[in-house]
Amino acid sequence: MPELRKDPVTGRWVIISTDRSKRPGDFSRERVVLKGGFCPFCPGNESTTPPEILAYRPGENARPDTAGWNLRVVPNKFPALGIEGDLDRQADGMFDKMNGVGAHEVVIETPDHGETLATMPLKRVEDILWAFRDRILDLKQDRRFKYILVFKNHGEAAGASLEHPHSQIIALPILPKQVVEELEGARRYFANKERCIFCDIIRQETEAQVRIAAENQDFVTLCPYAPRFPFETWILPRRHESAFENSPSTMYENLARMLRTILSKAVRVLDNPAYNLVVHSSPMQENTNDFYHWHLEIIPKLTKTAGFEWGTGFYINPTPPEEAAKFLREAKVTEPQPVFQ
Repeated sequence: MPELRKDPVTGRWVIISTDRSKRPGDFSRERVVLKGGFCPFCPGNESTTPPEILAYRPGENARPDTAGWNLRVVPNKFPALGIEGDLDRQADGMFDKMNGVGAHEVVIETPDHGETLATMPLKRVEDILWAFRDRILDLKQDRRFKYILVFKNHGEAAGASLEHPHSQIIALPILPKQVVEELEGARRYFANKERCIFCDIIRQETEAQVRIAAENQDFVTLCPYAPRFPFETWILPRRHESAFENSPSTMYENLARMLRTILSKAVRVLDNPAYNLVVHSSPMQENTNDFYHWHLEIIPKLTKTAGFEWGTGFYINPTPPEEAAKFLREAKVTEPQPVFQ
């Protein structure tokens, strides 16, 4: 019989459709494959992107916007929001608007067009996380911004318009609705229990071990109790920290290791699916708090959102998280061999 499950943080209900339960091989999906063609993100094509904001290069005297980089960050050529101007919020009766002020940046993760987070050397994955941190800390200095979203679309089905491995950073002048829902749910729980709800989730899930997909010294990866999508996974730090960029520097290597491990398992189990990865972190005005816990969410693109979901806000998930976690936990993966130090 199908189950209705309630997300303990947001209060959102989902339907776990056990009557039409799907195993990994049952999903009809587009496997991510490289199609080739001209790529503005590949080395040698630096002149085709806006001037870089940040780059990691092995040589101290390397010139900007030239080849020889390990990672580059550039402004998005077609930004969702513009960096210039003021907010200028206006009301027109019941309607509200403001200027589209913000920042939109692209993190070009590697010079190798064919690499992925699942195949990169560990140091390369860690560099990506450091780039996220460096850019967040810089963007936080602009008081027009209220929230900084870090996300990755892997594969055309997940919304990636370019094949070359990249992530995006968008600074927003307002708080997104989903972020507000998470914050309010976490704040309510803390008011009642005087504990972080995510810390309690980690504690309960690690004791039960039913929905745990992977663990290491600093991080736990689990399939949440009420997932919207099949094989949805969350990576959470064991230690309480409200903002991604405030995490101790020693944790980034283990986060890189966990991220590469769980994506390698997803590739093995789901045959290289498209996916979205999103960093959930505290807004800038509540950067350090006791009630919210930053985490990464990974959503493989295995099902489509349709009329029922849009009409109700409910999600139908054909794979129970307990089964998804078991498939991921038992998947054997081989660690990629480093190609540089």
